[in-house]
Amino acid sequence: MTFNILVVNPKDKVTQIAVFDNFKLLYINNRRHSSEELEEFSTIYDQINFRRDIVFKELQNNHFDLSEVKVVISRGGLIKPVHSGIYEVNEPLREDLRNSPIGTDIINLGGLVADAVADQIEGARALIADPTVVDEMQDVARITGVPGVERKSIFHALNQKAVAKVYAESLKKNYHELNLIVAHMGNGTTVGAHCKGKVIDVNQGFEGDGPFSMIRCGSLPLGDVVKMCTEGQKSREEVFALLTHLGGINAHLGTTDITEIENRIKDGDKHATIIIGAMAYQVSKSIGEMFVALKGEVDAILLTGDLAYSEFVVNFIRDHVSRLGQVIVFAGDNEIQAMASNALRVIKGEIEVSEYK
Repeated sequence: MTFNILVVNPKDKVTQIAVFDNFKLLYINNRRHSSEELEEFSTIYDQINFRRDIVFKELQNNHFDLSEVKVVISRGGLIKPVHSGIYEVNEPLREDLRNSPIGTDIINLGGLVADAVADQIEGARALIADPTVVDEMQDVARITGVPGVERKSIFHALNQKAVAKVYAESLKKNYHELNLIVAHMGNGTTVGAHCKGKVIDVNQGFEGDGPFSMIRCGSLPLGDVVKMCTEGQKSREEVFALLTHLGGINAHLGTTDITEIENRIKDGDKHATIIIGAMAYQVSKSIGEMFVALKGEVDAILLTGDLAYSEFVVNFIRDHVSRLGQVIVFAGDNEIQAMASNALRVIKGEIEVSEYK
């Protein structure tokens, strides 16, 4: 069976593989990796060939012909700030994915694995779309109370923009005509103010700014953070781990399984109820902040990410923000479809591929 778009999406213990013929999904699989499989690799970058080979094995086992593949596409990584768009994987991009100016995260593997796969398919291009460092912030949103320390635009750009465009299309309008607040809630949570097609403000979710999430700690009282760093409680590495992947719901409840947590709430677990409520409360407050950033001119509030499947979370947020605008739910991360859509636009010549410098 032939196809023209291959989506490869590496995550912590999963490699997502999706095959599209134009925008028709032919095949998708979440190829899971055991802890034992991954323990043999010293760094995430040592996994590139391992994940590449899994992709080819998956395609071969399902009898896919690679001869018509035009694009291999993945998520972008923690590279230098860029404008929204699609980027070809070139040498500067490879260098910054391997030696990120921001930090090491599994998201940096996406473009590298896509490149490794495309390298073995004649005529295929390796692309990334709307990386997490898309920067459209207005200058006033960057300033902090410490000269030289600025807020950065690091957020779920791919999914936020994808659901915003889908919502606009549902109204038969253009994304650039609307003002939207988009809250992506999952392992990390980012809430963005989309003003006529540009995200003019958003919390820096990767390093602990904004609401806490499944694994990230969110904004903390700075005095307590200083004490942790200076009084020998935690090393620099331990503090950064707490900010990026050892905090949040998992630290409080020992799980990131929202179904398990909701069952605990239904069984009367008051601790689980207050913790999930606190997280949803913080998301609600961030939505209020973005309402101000948009000067109160909001066409809709969109809730997305895996936590948008949670009836408890959605109802809590709706109860707190419904007076600010209509709340629409787009549950899930929608990343696979977003990447395929971007790849198809490239194939059809509807959008130019940008060069990363």
